[in-house]
Amino acid sequence: MSNILIVYFSQFKNTKNLAFEIIKQTGGDQRELIPEKAYSFDYNTASKEVRNEIMHGFCPKLESGDEPIDEYDTIFIGSPNWFKTVAPPVMSFLRKNDFSGKTIIPFCTHGGGGFGQIENDIAKKCSTARILPGIAVNGRVSPEQVTEWLKKIGYKF
Repeated sequence: MSNILIVYFSQFKNTKNLAFEIIKQTGGDQRELIPEKAYSFDYNTASKEVRNEIMHGFCPKLESGDEPIDEYDTIFIGSPNWFKTVAPPVMSFLRKNDFSGKTIIPFCTHGGGGFGQIENDIAKKCSTARILPGIAVNGRVSPEQVTEWLKKIGYKF
């Protein structure tokens, strides 16, 4: 087992693809966050569901992905940019865990909104952790883009 964990939620595979590239390049363990109640596969319906959850601060119960993180020192946390913040399943993970003494590295996928408030929202929930600069990817993930980012933050030599 690695002491690096890559945790992510992905509705439409974009964030999953980015997570897999990070896993491939770091050798970290993967953990996909899966809510008990799946979101609609229809984009417009899912958007309405998510907007409502975010507005009300709702954090869904996770079917998988909420196992303990004690043995990990570094945790990459990934989410799509949903209304300028993390997806509710990621917020569930953030609220459940103690990140004291850990290194947290955010990543996200987006359709033009960049990180929005994702880095700030993760930093607030992980205030006792060391936060490194993340990566925000619009469209297809490029292995070279991930390599350069990992080098920049000291995780690839």
